[in-house]
Amino acid sequence: MLAVTGGKGGTGKTTTALGLARAFGARDGDADEDHPRGAVAVVDADWDLPDLGALAGVDRRVKYPDDGGADRSPLTAAVADDARGAVQVLPAPTDARDREVRASLRRTLATAAATTRVIVDCPAGAAPDAVAPLRLADAALLVTEPCVAALRDAAKTAAVARRVGTPTVGAVVCRASVVPPGVCDILGCPVLARVPRARGSADPTNRDIEGDSVLADERVAAAYDRVADALAGTRSGEPASSRA
Repeated sequence: MLAVTGGKGGTGKTTTALGLARAFGARDGDADEDHPRGAVAVVDADWDLPDLGALAGVDRRVKYPDDGGADRSPLTAAVADDARGAVQVLPAPTDARDREVRASLRRTLATAAATTRVIVDCPAGAAPDAVAPLRLADAALLVTEPCVAALRDAAKTAAVARRVGTPTVGAVVCRASVVPPGVCDILGCPVLARVPRARGSADPTNRDIEGDSVLADERVAAAYDRVADALAGTRSGEPASSRA
């Protein structure tokens, strides 16, 4: 499981989670017997501010199955992102107040197919709900903008990940024309890609952006292809088992 995280909201975490899932899904489309790959599940763990479904062009919240029964996986509520079904999108639950994020992620991981890559769109910051996915993840991917405040907050999130024993495999710098010098030192990990601002996107956050208009920009999609390429040789690029 790969946790897509950051210290500040509105920096591109959701776009990164979905963009990376689609990049891996495209790679899976080239699978063969010698190089088997499974489906990709991208999960919204930011239940207070759920944007994943909206960005993917589906509902922000969906009804999860009841917790009872070993076969009642939250993934049964996931929506196919395209006709091939290589990417499954799991929005936040409609009854989020009656559920617990960590328990839901545990069940998701326990019931996912062994070949499924799970990518989680985490809440920003260091609150309990933001830390819960990090505790279960095999690796974390930081998302930040190039401004000082965002980098500082991302560095704090990297420190939290280290504290719970989750390695930070890299960072994505969003809405950036250049990557400022010293970012790798600040975050303690390599920068895997610089993601440019999408053409025609004046809003600095994902809010009010309908569907996948940001990811329709070929430069943005290409940046996430580079992230997938960089992660393909690491544990975070493989189907990940839960540390729960």
